[in-house]
Amino acid sequence: MAVQIAATNAKTKSRKKSISIASTAGRALKAKTSESRGKFLSIYSASATDRVNLIRKGVPAQSIVRTAKVMGVTQERIVTLLAFPKSTTNRKISNRQSLTREHSERMIGLQKLIGQVESIMIESGSDEHFDAAHWVSQWLEQPLPALGNVSPATYMDTFEGQTIVSGLISQMQSGAYA
Repeated sequence: MAVQIAATNAKTKSRKKSISIASTAGRALKAKTSESRGKFLSIYSASATDRVNLIRKGVPAQSIVRTAKVMGVTQERIVTLLAFPKSTTNRKISNRQSLTREHSERMIGLQKLIGQVESIMIESGSDEHFDAAHWVSQWLEQPLPALGNVSPATYMDTFEGQTIVSGLISQMQSGAYA
């Protein structure tokens, strides 16, 4: 199944861009709550300074649980995806502690990626029922030719890797990457 993202240039009504994003789900993706959508979009839309301040403050470890739920994956998958130490992370979640700066940065990077996809969908005027978090969780697992047939998930454990993955999403939006 392919979800079409069509972006219309506001100044030129007839000019449209579209890209196809493959979904492995084989079923329509349903939107999560508008609350979770807004959180990811706000992280993506925030200034770099605001994100740095959030990282320095420390992201609550509970955000792993919430993000995993919205993405439709297990908490363990997020821990593995972002290369967090399992026992330390579980202890921080249980004790309602914050993640370290390094781990906060990776968590914000994942949430920012979801927000990036949400932003694309909003700009395109696409279906409000598109579930960006679920789409990202599936897309991250698909081998991509642009990455030497390696999945984007293998890049999510570092800031630079997340930058590469975000760049691929941007290329898809512009039509530069198919």
